[in-house]
Amino acid sequence: MASSNNEATARGGRRRSNGAGSSRRAQLLAIAAEMFATRGYSQTTVRDIADEAGILSGSLYHHFDSKEAMLTEILRDFMGNLLSEIRDIAERGQTPREALDGLIYNSFETIHRVPFAVALYQNESALLATTPEFAFVHKASLDVEKVWLGVLKQGQAEEDFRADLDPGITYRFIRDAIWSTVRWYNPRGRLQHRTVADQYLEMLHGGLLA
Repeated sequence: MASSNNEATARGGRRRSNGAGSSRRAQLLAIAAEMFATRGYSQTTVRDIADEAGILSGSLYHHFDSKEAMLTEILRDFMGNLLSEIRDIAERGQTPREALDGLIYNSFETIHRVPFAVALYQNESALLATTPEFAFVHKASLDVEKVWLGVLKQGQAEEDFRADLDPGITYRFIRDAIWSTVRWYNPRGRLQHRTVADQYLEMLHGGLLA
């Protein structure tokens, strides 16, 4: 799902070829992602982002054509990287259980690394589902689901996973349980993402009952 340079230019605003410009773009996108995630996309203005960055609103347009262009680039980068990573995990030639564990560890690591992109994706689901310009998000989500279902179905075929559980329900159960942790997980807290993932896998594999 990672976009080409030409597509990113069209969707994400103006590109700068020098390193300083790229670094500044990344800083602005990080600020925008945090504000979109914590305040809401509709409630955040270009001026809000510029003020937080310490620049004039007009200066922001030297890097991006619009607020929507910023949101588009954030989501394209997030979904593209996520899809690339989970495809790599699923294609490593390991057992289905090892692949599933890898997908789960990757999910928690993603929440740790880019929490605002994850929260933005979840919080703005209604907007993304009803705006044609963001149809690529739905497509990427379906591609992500396809990877997970492939691992779950392979695990059933090889008798690593229970055959009486519907793969679609299993995927949604795992997905919703993991990604909702972005609402309470603290990247600087006592429990780091690897520990949280270990705890989750203990419950998934062994259950809660003693």
